[in-house]
Amino acid sequence: MVDETQLRAAYDAAGQSHVFAFWDRLNADERETLLEQLSRIDPEHVNRIVAKALEADAAARNASNARVEPPPADSIVATPPADSTPYRARGLEAVGNGEVGVLLLAGGQGTRLGSSAPKGCYDIGLPSGKSLFQLQAERIARLQTLAAGGSKPVVPWYIMTSGPTRAATESFFAENNYFGLDKSNVVFFEQGTLPCISNEGKIMLDAPGRVATAPDGNGGLYAALRAPLSRGSDNTVLKDLESRGIKYLHAYGVDNCLVKVGDPVFIGVCIEQKVAAGVKVVRKTDPSEAVGVVALRDGRFGVVEYSEIPEELAQAREASGELQLRAANIANHFYTTEFLARDVPAFESEMAYHVARKKIPTIDENGERFKPNTPNGIKLELFIFDVFPHVDRLAIHEVPRSEEFSPLKNAPGTGTDDPQTSRRDLLAQQRRWLTEAGATVAEGADVELSPLVTYAGEGLEKFAGKSFESTENVTA
Repeated sequence: MVDETQLRAAYDAAGQSHVFAFWDRLNADERETLLEQLSRIDPEHVNRIVAKALEADAAARNASNARVEPPPADSIVATPPADSTPYRARGLEAVGNGEVGVLLLAGGQGTRLGSSAPKGCYDIGLPSGKSLFQLQAERIARLQTLAAGGSKPVVPWYIMTSGPTRAATESFFAENNYFGLDKSNVVFFEQGTLPCISNEGKIMLDAPGRVATAPDGNGGLYAALRAPLSRGSDNTVLKDLESRGIKYLHAYGVDNCLVKVGDPVFIGVCIEQKVAAGVKVVRKTDPSEAVGVVALRDGRFGVVEYSEIPEELAQAREASGELQLRAANIANHFYTTEFLARDVPAFESEMAYHVARKKIPTIDENGERFKPNTPNGIKLELFIFDVFPHVDRLAIHEVPRSEEFSPLKNAPGTGTDDPQTSRRDLLAQQRRWLTEAGATVAEGADVELSPLVTYAGEGLEKFAGKSFESTENVTA
């Protein structure tokens, strides 16, 4: 049972005693709920990270003289098909040895898409009607087949949800029988939350008996790896990785329909480069594209947001005509499990949270809830790439945009990064694969290849000479 007296003392010492301001009007259940929530928050820790975040935010806004440079040329590996074979072989070897896991960032809802369901449940309009989750599950199944030797290897799938998406995500997987994967190899866990903080530095309430909270960003992944998988359990993702003998982890976002889940080429690049962390990028060609780039900031690896790049530098080009800052970040990462278990906890306290000033629903002095008209507080987030400044070496794997990146961000009909462009890009990719295999696809015919048939265009020789005249979903 939560000790009210101890909690009051802790919050009073941290200058946050106002969270008990409406205690006398709460019923027994509301009091128990509030105490339980407050017991999961360390108010002194909150004070520290808020102070550090605000300090870093002020420094960033005043750091017009920060030195931003392209990453070292020897850290960038581009792999045209002819050059990728050795890397693919090394990656498939690791998969075949049961050393590779994949981690999905799946905390977002499809609100912009007109859906309240988790974004991974979304159907982009393919002939098959498959959701993003199903496409990714079937790529894992195909990868296991490609790497099979004497016995079929297992690529465990770790799915990081958020509070609003966890139950719906687990239900969707159960309803769909885990898309053919073994349930025991699909591990759900949840990213953390942090209190919202008022402009005066106080923990905010959104009801008399409830703290206002927000997800701690995709960089909350690192702490979530050490958190219990369920209440009362001492198992964690890191312990599960260790028990399975997983050495390498591929992490990616849910909203990219072209993602190569557990990509053996990327895995092979990072293993051969002998790095603890790696990142996939696509080539930025338009200086005004609203995308962050992997670069050096004051000599340290990081992702520099497009809004932080001076115009002159954003426009700067190499003698070849390529942009100097062109390694566009696509939220696609590699880690060794040793790095996640040993190194990250050692420097995690040095990572400053990012400040987002927001209009946060809260309560007034009478306990009445209201929505402000102007920003009244901050939400704190870590970004997944915030570990980059803490690595000495980073493998930067450049891949073709048309083959590996088509994000789903915007409402249907927007014209960019929406369901229609995702559908277009995936079907265009598969048309290319069929054409390269010797098939003919008629104009206007949308041919979808199941990921169970091909992972990256391999194994399509049987379609040589075949003509596809109409829309078709190829499953075998």
